Amino acid sequence: MKETYDHISRICSHTILKNYSTSFSLGTRIFPRTERTAITCIYGFVRLADEIVDTFHDYPQGDLFKEFKQDTWKALERRISTNPVLQAFQEVVHQYRIRPEHIAAFLSSMEADLTVHTHDRSSYDNYIFGSAEVVGLMCLHVFVKGDDAKFDELERSARKLGSAFQKVNFLRDVREDNMTLDRQYFPGLEYGEWMTESVKRQIENEINQEFQEALEGIRHLRGRVRLGVWVAYVYYRRLLYKIQKVDPQDLRSRRIRVSNPVKFVLLFWTTVRFYLNIK
Repeated sequence: MKETYDHISRICSHTILKNYSTSFSLGTRIFPRTERTAITCIYGFVRLADEIVDTFHDYPQGDLFKEFKQDTWKALERRISTNPVLQAFQEVVHQYRIRPEHIAAFLSSMEADLTVHTHDRSSYDNYIFGSAEVVGLMCLHVFVKGDDAKFDELERSARKLGSAFQKVNFLRDVREDNMTLDRQYFPGLEYGEWMTESVKRQIENEINQEFQEALEGIRHLRGRVRLGVWVAYVYYRRLLYKIQKVDPQDLRSRRIRVSNPVKFVLLFWTTVRFYLNIK
């Protein structure tokens, strides 16, 4: 029965989320079941694309990604795929009317990772839009459940939150990006050039500004959806705080992270504050 296949496809995306991201998994557990399932399916799609360009080094990555991109559009057109991750994703796309141009922008940014090693400001902004902002917009479609007026109201905040998350990831992963993947995302730096204190501070100030703009949108989400997004927001703010405390050279030798016990403490206190309505 197709219902069984659909169920197994969603389980596949859930397994990807559970094994790849502790922090994101914590946030999604708070969502109501319908939203949690949809966001999990989006994550499975995004993660699979990212894995192709980031980790399949011993295989023909360009060919694999080209096939993945073709299979994505076929799944959306046919409303069926033999790839369980794409099957689950296409269901969500059609149910919540996720825009094809956002999917295309995401795929374009992921594909760029195979050939683009440095960025100027324009290509950096385009990459951030495709790799992160549109993912925030995909999730927003789920959260507003077809309410176009609400989507338009919160679109800018969703983009800012996705951008802030991605830039924090860039700072956290700068060592691997530079030394393993041969990528220099931050504009104004040459290939192989390490960031200075002033460049790091500029990036951090930019992220903090985006977090401030995103917060207003989070306040307009409803119920447990708002809590789940807020948990992710609090976690990433804590991660940025830790990054701000270290010298740029420290990022060259270690990956800054928030430990799992601290994540659970943040989850607990964020939930308490939410239900007590502490501002």
